[in-house]
Amino acid sequence: MRDPQRSAPTATYRLQLQPGFPFRAAEEAVPYLASLGVSHLHLSPVLEAVPGSTHGYDVTDHSAVRAELGGEEGLRSLSRTAREHGLGLVVDIVPNHMAVPAPATLNGPLWEVLRDGPASRYARWFDIDWAEHGGKVLLPVLAGPLGQELHRFTVAGHSEPVLRYGDHAFPLRPGTERLPLPELLDAQWYRPAWWRLARTELNYRRFFTVSELIAVRVEDPEVFAATHGKVVQLLREGVIDGLRVDHPDGLADPAGYLHRLAGAAEGRWTVVEKILSGEERLPADWPVAGTTGYDALRRLDGLFLDPEGAGALGARYRDFTGLPPDRGGDWPATVRRAAYKVITHELAAESERLVRTAGRICEGSHRLRDTAPWALRTALHEILVRLPVYRPYAVPGRPVAPVDAALLDQAAQDARGAFTVPEEAAAAEVVRDAALGRLGQGPDHRDFCARFAQTASALRAKSVEDTAFYRHAPLLSATEVGGDPGRPAVSPEDFHAYCARLQRDWPATGTVLSTHDTKRSADVRARIAALSECPAEWGDLMERLAAAEPGAPDRHTAWLAWQTAFGLGPAGRPADASRLVPAVLKSVREAGLRTTWTEPDARYEAAVEAFVAGGPCGAARAALAPLEDALRPSVRANMLGAALLHLTMPGVPDLYMGTEHAYAALVDPDNRRPPVFSEAEACTEGLSAEKLHLTRTVLRLRRERPEWFGAGASYEPLAADGPAAGHCVAFARSGEAVTVVSRLHRRLTRSGGLPETVLALPGGGRWREVLTGASFGPHPVLAELLERYPVALLVRA
Repeated sequence: MRDPQRSAPTATYRLQLQPGFPFRAAEEAVPYLASLGVSHLHLSPVLEAVPGSTHGYDVTDHSAVRAELGGEEGLRSLSRTAREHGLGLVVDIVPNHMAVPAPATLNGPLWEVLRDGPASRYARWFDIDWAEHGGKVLLPVLAGPLGQELHRFTVAGHSEPVLRYGDHAFPLRPGTERLPLPELLDAQWYRPAWWRLARTELNYRRFFTVSELIAVRVEDPEVFAATHGKVVQLLREGVIDGLRVDHPDGLADPAGYLHRLAGAAEGRWTVVEKILSGEERLPADWPVAGTTGYDALRRLDGLFLDPEGAGALGARYRDFTGLPPDRGGDWPATVRRAAYKVITHELAAESERLVRTAGRICEGSHRLRDTAPWALRTALHEILVRLPVYRPYAVPGRPVAPVDAALLDQAAQDARGAFTVPEEAAAAEVVRDAALGRLGQGPDHRDFCARFAQTASALRAKSVEDTAFYRHAPLLSATEVGGDPGRPAVSPEDFHAYCARLQRDWPATGTVLSTHDTKRSADVRARIAALSECPAEWGDLMERLAAAEPGAPDRHTAWLAWQTAFGLGPAGRPADASRLVPAVLKSVREAGLRTTWTEPDARYEAAVEAFVAGGPCGAARAALAPLEDALRPSVRANMLGAALLHLTMPGVPDLYMGTEHAYAALVDPDNRRPPVFSEAEACTEGLSAEKLHLTRTVLRLRRERPEWFGAGASYEPLAADGPAAGHCVAFARSGEAVTVVSRLHRRLTRSGGLPETVLALPGGGRWREVLTGASFGPHPVLAELLERYPVALLVRA
């Protein structure tokens, strides 16, 4: 088996493939991307997906490369052209789920399950609870209750008749096609149902709360082989070179899956989209190179936040909005309320399945038999909402990791406070022990253990990423995947400790700044982060704008919209309402306080649209200009500083398409627009040109000197000496390259700048700064080193 660290890229470049940007378009960009300096292209999912999909995570056929992208020949042609230019390919794979498409014929295995029921050869593929609904799969696809929608069903076709409803087509159980419609429906292995029933009645596992994505049981060796055959073939034939694994936390046994994948992939470089919360560590026994890099993103962003200013900004936000603590005013309280709402509403079906399974476990034990279902339900909810990470990784029959035991012990102890009768509080220990696999190894025990962890992951994602991040908005740059808005700032000491740990434990891990899933691109976040250096000015500006532009439907939305507009910048040109309005609407729907996706308030949403179009996208936008001018040096330092740190810190940097130059994007679908590489090549002036120059220079250095930055390299923090030492972050890689960035630029300027601050370079001698070509001795004064750019990268002369 290969060592994934030895086969690691030096840098990857993420391309978001879609019908408007297929393999052929990527192939045309290869010469440019090769000249940029990356070693591998990082492709979004390439297997067959729902027609028109702009992301590819809705897989319909694991055995075929997506025809809309150019099919397998298009992928092989891209691979050949990439290799001619010295590039490899890394591909995103989706093991957790497949699409429930319209029509269902697009998903062959699911079609057979719907036709033949649990006797189907594909029944083992999908995570379906056949004990519910009389052995039928509930399909929540109807626009209204069945009684109101019956007239819309038709039977069509001759050789193989199908049941049609709108765009949907479903198979018919053989011999039932001539039955009257009500009897025909009753005779199927599925039950078409009102879409609102999914919340409480769904009996198949799905991706988060997306009923159109049905979970796949890749823990079954046969299912794994069938769903990974094409990818493994492409790996072994050298068409692709590495893998990104989407959402491993959705799997029943992530460690088992990754060991099986490592064997099939023969140890090629693989990273996993594991979101680490706080100081959580990636399980050491996972046979991967590391994560996709959201943990790095949090440290990189946090380094450029003023901790005092971030706190003051939070206070101004609370004063301005008047939000209650649990509805956006306080981060922990907001998360807790959101979690209660998600587990009792959006994930009610998943929660109730766990309660039923726990009840059967208790029924089989004399010791536990009198544990009441209501107590199990209460304990389950209270424990799940208290987990500070996405999930534990316990498997019945395997030793429990101490970190998982500690997490569940603390959550169970806290959950006891929800009970008034101590004896009934024992249900918390039952749920804890079942979640840790301590109560046995039978089918129900294994099912509860896996489903508890999978539900915990979905709850964390939906309550934090998709709800609380939109309700708590004092500093939008901190509300990013893997982020901690309660403690957004990261000190240089903590950053260095994190980097040293990466180099020691996961030197080939992925690192990112922008992705297809970030709510705001790195450069938008860099602009917003600068507001932490002037909380009073921002708060005062918001008060003036609220008085002058009273059209906001509420003050939370006003703060959100204006801060988003500031992040998009610059104030000198009108904001694009076609981009900003959808982003703000998505934010208020996800927050779910005044309107939601499923219960939209049309009057409120119209008020939001009118406000955003006339305020942040109108003439009033000019009010941002003075503050933007004052913060321009800080924004430049933040953007270039984060870019340089990302490219030189431990790990494999992944660049999202277009981010080699200034790139302002909002939440999807805004961040999935096809790239225009001619614009990137034509970039010759301004901050965008500076960023492109920095990116190209450093990427080429990484490619030429991989030993300075790779698995065998070293990481050494360097401390500046002088009054501005705290504004400098510096480190050496293998004693041969030194990264220097400045931070908190506005406070630095007000305190006198860098003239008396010196950095001692390792080993003495002369050094060359690669961005400018300037030469320096072993003790450069930072004012001279950072005279042209707020960052520097030195190599031995």
